[in-house]
Amino acid sequence: MRMLFIFCIFAPELDFVTNFYTIMQKHYLNYLTDVMTHQWNDAALTDYNEDHEYTFGELAIEMLRLHVLFELVGIKRGDKIALCGRNCANWALAYLAIAAYEGVCVSILQDFTAEDIAHLLDHSDSEFLFVGPYVWKELQHQTMPQKLKAAIALEDWRTLYAREDVKMPDAKAIDKAFAKKYPHSIEPEDIYFTADAETLSLINYTSGSTGSPKGVMLNGKSLSNNVEVGMKMLPVEPGQRLVSMLPLAHMFGQVCELLYPLCSGTHIYFLTKSPTPSILLKALNDVQPYLVVTVPLVIEKIYKQKLDPTLSKWAIRMFWHTPIIGAFLKSRVKTGLRKAFGGKLRYFICGGAAMNPVVEKCLMDIHFPLSIGYGMTECGPLIGGNPPKYFKARTGGVPVMNMDVKIDNPNEAGIGEILVKGEDVMLGYYKNPEATKAAFTEDGWLRTGDLGRLDRKKNIYIKGRCKTMFLGASGQNIYPEEIEDKLNNQEAVGESLIVEREGKLVALVFPDETLTKRMSLEEIQQIMKANLVKLNSLIPSYSKVSNIEVQDKPFEHTPKRSIKRFLYK
Repeated sequence: MRMLFIFCIFAPELDFVTNFYTIMQKHYLNYLTDVMTHQWNDAALTDYNEDHEYTFGELAIEMLRLHVLFELVGIKRGDKIALCGRNCANWALAYLAIAAYEGVCVSILQDFTAEDIAHLLDHSDSEFLFVGPYVWKELQHQTMPQKLKAAIALEDWRTLYAREDVKMPDAKAIDKAFAKKYPHSIEPEDIYFTADAETLSLINYTSGSTGSPKGVMLNGKSLSNNVEVGMKMLPVEPGQRLVSMLPLAHMFGQVCELLYPLCSGTHIYFLTKSPTPSILLKALNDVQPYLVVTVPLVIEKIYKQKLDPTLSKWAIRMFWHTPIIGAFLKSRVKTGLRKAFGGKLRYFICGGAAMNPVVEKCLMDIHFPLSIGYGMTECGPLIGGNPPKYFKARTGGVPVMNMDVKIDNPNEAGIGEILVKGEDVMLGYYKNPEATKAAFTEDGWLRTGDLGRLDRKKNIYIKGRCKTMFLGASGQNIYPEEIEDKLNNQEAVGESLIVEREGKLVALVFPDETLTKRMSLEEIQQIMKANLVKLNSLIPSYSKVSNIEVQDKPFEHTPKRSIKRFLYK
């Protein structure tokens, strides 16, 4: 899953790393332990606009309580524990408890259909499930996998489902077992969380496919290296605040909005409801975060709606590059952007896609110390990055510490597929040896599926995608082939192709001529309207199709009978 990360730093320039190729110093759980010890009574996790908050000390104790629950149910180290629900403090608590227990967290996007979630629970061999209310509302009607022992409500830890042979403890039984294991009050110095960095820690599913799902297997070393890169790239003072808005089941949000900031002592606020513009703006104003993590679409919309009408005026364009008036105008724009994001912003990170070059140039003009990085889920997610002083426009940075990048079979312009190797790289795809083999070269380099080149300083220039993935508005990965597979099964559909237009998905359909040769265009369009409704009921909300357009001639194909996607927009 290709990602681009754009780092905009408002603070004075800080050192990024002293050595890009430094061996990892600590497991991220060791960093978390240090923070808990020193910030025991400080707020750590808060559900925004809800009466639910954990201090670092309460977080540590509740993690130990969940460990007691795991023991009572018979969950062992290395067992798979699934996590599926909206962002909230309890999602983060469950995730960290699983990691510190040395279980394997199976993080699943809550936007997947109930059928797909049930399939992934089965495919992952999950024995336990933490699930949010919106997911469970639909999932409870599915047949639970035989290996799944129980499902627990994320909002209040109630037992929602238990296999017939599993006796689930109630709150009193957990209290009794906890008191027996920890007879004295737990103090900061009693806390020590760690795990084996080499063993499997996380399975992150890149899609909800019911064919051969790609569950990316990451160990503690990959996650910890990502956390260390974040801590060195974006240093933070303990007690600073952040609003978590991206899906935590997505690696971008998981590392940049949870693991790295929490291990740095950050107080994280979770938007537990869909972040509409009004909710998001109010949260940013209330929390005043030091860091905002989002997708390029957000800043591009702000630019188009708020900045472009002003910046496109002839008087502004005339004075924009003048020494005195231009500097004043740029300062005003910079101040206005900071205020829009809460007023105390030090870092602004966009990920998942390239930023519009016009917007990027505007940010550079107003002297945002800008840096662009590059990553993918299979690297948990960081591959490249750069400190602001080394920023080079339109690049993805240089390889981050403990990672290396090379170009496979470059052409005369030095362009070829980007290959990576290092600490961040996945162990493979869970129970999918064919996909794992295809993802790596014979000598162990991971194929990114992206085309690019390197300059003499190893800056990564991304020139195109081998893959066809789209990016949703909240950072979700959208795979057009999965949508097409479902659409191709609908009435009167011969072939289909999903394209993206101005942030919306549109389906191009060539009808099945054996069924439609006697139909009028109006009749076919009526069928497609019904198909659109049915299609959108079968796919996640973030990948909804806005329209179906009927094609009047067949798609052009390659010799392998694949549609020539590049011909259609």
